[in-house]
Amino acid sequence: MPRIDSFLKLGLAQGCSDVHLAVGVPPMLRMNGDLMPIKFRDLSDTELESYVMEILSDSQKSHFGSGRDLDFSYVSADGGRFRVNLFRKDTGVGAVFRYIPNEVPTLEKLNVPPIIRDFCDYHQGMVLVTGSTGTGKSTTLAAMIDHLNKTRHLNIISLEDPIEFVHPSKNSQVIQRELGTHLQSFAAGVRSAMREDPDVILVGELRDAETISMAMTAAETGHLVLGTLHTTSAVKTIDRIIDALPGELREQTKSFLSQSLKAVVTQVLVKTPDGRGRRAVMEILVNNRAISKLIMTDQTHQIPAQLQTGRDLGMQIMDQSLLQAIEAKEVDPDDAFRHALDKRRFQRFVTDTSMLPTFDNDNAA
Repeated sequence: MPRIDSFLKLGLAQGCSDVHLAVGVPPMLRMNGDLMPIKFRDLSDTELESYVMEILSDSQKSHFGSGRDLDFSYVSADGGRFRVNLFRKDTGVGAVFRYIPNEVPTLEKLNVPPIIRDFCDYHQGMVLVTGSTGTGKSTTLAAMIDHLNKTRHLNIISLEDPIEFVHPSKNSQVIQRELGTHLQSFAAGVRSAMREDPDVILVGELRDAETISMAMTAAETGHLVLGTLHTTSAVKTIDRIIDALPGELREQTKSFLSQSLKAVVTQVLVKTPDGRGRRAVMEILVNNRAISKLIMTDQTHQIPAQLQTGRDLGMQIMDQSLLQAIEAKEVDPDDAFRHALDKRRFQRFVTDTSMLPTFDNDNAA
């Protein structure tokens, strides 16, 4: 058994989401959002490198040895599945192992708003799930794919970096392809997928102009495209896509977004009141005539007002969602306060008063 599996086994036993290994510090576990060291000696450069080399293939060793970061999936000896990022820093090797449950989560188990299920009923267009790293985007998308897999008869092609949740085909056929193993780039994967009679294409990350352009083409030509962006609001997501493409394509991009962008879900993970878990809290945009017009007229800054007044369509801004979760006692109010945009609306819920002096009391009324 590779020696690194001992740390992974310990992490799983503690219920962590990530195991961090870095030179000069002991192994650390991400527990409900907080990073905590385990009782172990500080790792040396040669020790940690010997650990990770035990689990790499020859091609992975060559890739990492050339000075590039390495992303891959790893299954430990006891069956635990992990998404791994391996990198080098000033003191030596570093690695992060993200635990991927063997059981694909369901939308019901995640307790997402009902509108998320409705997004799975679209037959074409683009639905984006966004948020910063570690906010559960992949988990939400996996639950959406699982819902499609169980309820519709489709050809679903998933392009990932790396493959995380494994989806056995049920009512649908699910084809999972991995960047670096089965395809050279997301853009090439989308181009290939469009020749493979797809109904749904999942793009693991819209990370460059070429990928965004290919995903837009797929969405415009009768496919449902699901994807992610590392943006922290619906408005920033739309602006990022417009800014990512060349200036001469700006009007074309706005036209696409106004017509083919169906929804944007932006999420954060907030601690539960008992501190033993985290819950996804979401900002939701559902494209309608009013939002389409704001996109076309370069008035995306007015979109939050549309989200606030569009609750009957399933829309909500992040602060609305956080307040609702606090009132339902689903999240820790102090952690919700940290994620809130207009923090003054949340002051009355805060239990840790040391968080409040940052405000100018003269203007807090």
